[in-house]
Amino acid sequence: MEIIVAKKILNANDQIAQANRARFDASRVLAVNLLGSPGAGKTTLLEAVLPGLAKTRKIAVVEGDLATSRDAERIEAIGVPSMQINTAGGCHLDANMVSRAIGTFELDSLDLVVIENVGNLVCTAGFDLGEHLRVVVLSVTEGDDKIEKYPPMFQKADALVLSKMDLLPHTNFQVERMRENLQRLSSQARLFPLSVQTGDGIDAFVDWLESAMRRDRRDR
Repeated sequence: MEIIVAKKILNANDQIAQANRARFDASRVLAVNLLGSPGAGKTTLLEAVLPGLAKTRKIAVVEGDLATSRDAERIEAIGVPSMQINTAGGCHLDANMVSRAIGTFELDSLDLVVIENVGNLVCTAGFDLGEHLRVVVLSVTEGDDKIEKYPPMFQKADALVLSKMDLLPHTNFQVERMRENLQRLSSQARLFPLSVQTGDGIDAFVDWLESAMRRDRRDR
């Protein structure tokens, strides 16, 4: 009986992830891995952010979910090409899935690829997809203890989007407690409190993405 240990699986994934990153680099495309719980507001965030970016940038989205193509349809509805990956029960995307998905895009014509991962705060944290940036979406309705409870998800985050800030008065979410936990775990992560409903904070996040795209192109 052959036993396949998790380390071998992750090593194989990392090799494909490195190849994905090389493909992005060769095409001077910024790749963003968007992570968070189901219902945190990942797709809604993209619906708010991408139309403005798409006026001057070429963008494509890879959508990961267990079933249905609803998220990809929502992205297509705002005029951004997307590819849906259904994992058929898998709790995360892996680098091989992403490799196959980006093969459907004309990478040389793109500036930004967003990979919206499966809604999950556990397995998605351990798989490099070949991205340049990891953005985690956390809603105030989830509670301010999630960073303490799921540290691997936040340790490698380049940015944390604190979503649904318009609902903050109706929760016991303590922003300062969450901020301190994030700083302790991932001092480099940028924090973007925002509300898609009111538009507050959206511009700051868009500016950060724009700056990352410009920096990425210089570095390539």
